[in-house]
Amino acid sequence: MVSKVISAAYLTLWISSSVFTSAQDPYMTRALELMSKTPLIDGHNDLPWQLRLQFNNELNKVDLNTLETTHTNIPKIKAGRLGAQFWSAYVPCESQYKDAVRQTLEQIDVVHRMCEKYPETFMFATSSQDIMEAFNTNRTASLIGVEGGHSLDSSLATLRTMYHLGVRYLTLTHSCNTPWADNWLVDTGSEPSQHNGLSTFGKQLILEMNRLGMLIDLAHVTEAVMNQVLDMSQAPVIFSHSSAYSVCPHKRNVPDDVLLKVNQTGGIVMVNFYNDYVTCSKTAKISNVADHFDHIKKVAGAGIIGFGGDYDGVTRLPEGLEDVSKVPKVVAELLRRGWTDEEVNAALGNNLLRVLSQAEKVRDALKETRPDDVPIPYDELWLPQRWRPPLPRRSGPPAHTRPPSSDPIKCFMSCSALQLVVANHLHGAANKV
Repeated sequence: MVSKVISAAYLTLWISSSVFTSAQDPYMTRALELMSKTPLIDGHNDLPWQLRLQFNNELNKVDLNTLETTHTNIPKIKAGRLGAQFWSAYVPCESQYKDAVRQTLEQIDVVHRMCEKYPETFMFATSSQDIMEAFNTNRTASLIGVEGGHSLDSSLATLRTMYHLGVRYLTLTHSCNTPWADNWLVDTGSEPSQHNGLSTFGKQLILEMNRLGMLIDLAHVTEAVMNQVLDMSQAPVIFSHSSAYSVCPHKRNVPDDVLLKVNQTGGIVMVNFYNDYVTCSKTAKISNVADHFDHIKKVAGAGIIGFGGDYDGVTRLPEGLEDVSKVPKVVAELLRRGWTDEEVNAALGNNLLRVLSQAEKVRDALKETRPDDVPIPYDELWLPQRWRPPLPRRSGPPAHTRPPSSDPIKCFMSCSALQLVVANHLHGAANKV
């Protein structure tokens, strides 16, 4: 009860301040009016990761009405007029080949529990229709994006399972290659390319995401992957938290030729607020963020722009954009620069709603297509720098995983855990016609 009173007091103070500010600034007045009619949809927020780091996902130990160690809490969400949020289910690259799937499921779970604990603030959402329902009932639509293909453990079945749990986008890589896609660090020269973009299995995965209606997020991939996906995906793609390369030449940002392709295919680039991607330096201002919006609009039109603040996932934010409550200042700055109401509404949420709706239409058109059940080739699961050079296609499992017996019972006492898994697989295969 006390926390709700504190939250209400915080919001009242902010609104009072906003009224005063708005009286002095007609652009802020207009920004808040537009945001009351069109939902602000943000593409990427790492609050779930902070809940894991700070509280081990023990939500009973934290109150989001009073939490002050994050960029995001309930008063800040309400003050920032956040209409919908893609919460990031992120786990580190170090979990790849280990327990990435389990850790990711725990992050998906914490988003569900957050919505259950604060139903007056959050509504779990999986569709464009859900987003508008939440907005019309004064709640923040809460969607899930999995940040990094390593979270799948190269399994289409895991992809499908996560979709059924409510995941609506997958960032194909984080800052590590997967057995089927290259990450952005390859373009810096600090890591070698392993697939020249996407492997054959990577292309299978793109088509399966189209069939499911899951958005493809290109925020952390190489330019080669960007172009391959844009050429083959039947649904529009997203960059959930990337900015314009021409404004800040960082390889996490999007080059102009790709911006044009995003326009041609109906996708969206959701601008990141991280200083290092805004100015390529440690400091930035609101005007610098607006420069990215302006550049993307100039190159490819206002129809591909969105917001992807990356709050709670970064350590440096522009002056004046220190937390999610400050986002209306960006909207006011765009209006100050001559953006029309229609262009602002597009960037706020209408572009993302269109992209998600189109992905849903592609899904519906493919409803008679059967799920892809062809697994990644066994030898492609073992990356050369981690394990050993890839084996010939039909040579069987690597020697260090090969059990001394294909009988799981005989193997039980002497095999490693990995050898026991292989023994079970071989035993099952031998007994199925």
